[in-house]
Amino acid sequence: MSSSPNQPTFAVTQGANYRETYANSVQVRVSVWDIFLLFGLAHPTSPDDVVIENQQGIYLSPQQAKALFNILGQNLAQYEQTFGQIALEPVGPRPVQ
Repeated sequence: MSSSPNQPTFAVTQGANYRETYANSVQVRVSVWDIFLLFGLAHPTSPDDVVIENQQGIYLSPQQAKALFNILGQNLAQYEQTFGQIALEPVGPRPVQ
């Protein structure tokens, strides 16, 4: 007799409102109860202005956010091992033109 509990079987389906989109902007808001991720598209409108068009907001429990953090870290490490270091654009003042 096995001492481990039975593992559930999962079926993954796509809901009626399922969609895929691209985001180059992610904002994070944290409260005691949840973490909110707001995905959007950043559009430069001039050299000094950017408009962010919010597309989708997702609420996660802190536990699910931590699981996402872990799996993203693992996948980014594998990506960099395969394709090389991911360079982030420098954050700082823009050069004067």
